[in-house]
Amino acid sequence: MKTKFNHYIKNLQDSITQKLADLDGEAHFKEDLWERSGGGGGCTRIIENGGIFEKGGVNISAVHGVLPEQMKAYFNIKSGNFFACGLSLVLHPKNPFIPTVHANWRYFELYDDVGKLKDQWFGGGLDLTPYYLFEEDVRHFHQRCKNACDAHDKELYPLYKKKCDEYFWNGHREEARGVGGLFFDYLRPDPKHSVQDWYNFVTEVGDSFLDAYVPIVERRKSMKFTASQRKWQEIRRGRYVEFNLLHDKGTLFGLKTNGRIESILMSLPPHVQWEYNHQPQENSKEEELLNVLRKPRPWA
Repeated sequence: MKTKFNHYIKNLQDSITQKLADLDGEAHFKEDLWERSGGGGGCTRIIENGGIFEKGGVNISAVHGVLPEQMKAYFNIKSGNFFACGLSLVLHPKNPFIPTVHANWRYFELYDDVGKLKDQWFGGGLDLTPYYLFEEDVRHFHQRCKNACDAHDKELYPLYKKKCDEYFWNGHREEARGVGGLFFDYLRPDPKHSVQDWYNFVTEVGDSFLDAYVPIVERRKSMKFTASQRKWQEIRRGRYVEFNLLHDKGTLFGLKTNGRIESILMSLPPHVQWEYNHQPQENSKEEELLNVLRKPRPWA
């Protein structure tokens, strides 16, 4: 399974970066191959200062070796080895009418001291962070998420949509980071699902990404925007940074386990503002977005 999923994410990285570069029209992804001292490595692909994307990354990694002390404590085990592979992406467009998007799909295995498989699971999801609310865009994104889930089990979309709303919550602000999508973790073999079933589900979600996001970009990429709308985008990007550095488990785990810092912080946008006690005008489009972020809604 680890070989199969690692092959999948390599192909997915190729298809996503090719499509996004063609869509951008001005910038291409630069590739950075790296190795992990404890075993394994990855391929980071970054796009910057393009016609559409101000900054973005589509990264894959496959790492293995002895469990670091932090991971032993996290999984409450004394010894063993691990394997982990996955794809993680974040895209920050220039135009404030195009939402930021984040996604990742990952697979993990744990082994005992003699190399026997002890545990295995999938995780991942995708979520949307708009700066201005276009309901048709959000409904489109969530419908594609729902379609991917429904192809396997109609109980999955409402469950993982709810988990996404709960996870991407800036508790110190009492608001969501965005309008959600899907979030799932620890998808282990169980009486209802084999590891192959979960592979089929996760890859279906991964394959749906471009169809979920690209039509939104194409609808909004030519819309004119003002300096004040750009400023609002940068203020909201600040909330994105706050979540990633204060609450995101993946970011915090990577920092605590001496992960590759450039890959971990790739998700941060290049231009951000923190204005003291900024409040949008009453009944404005900016306030409309905040009202939605304070109380997650059903979209599909």
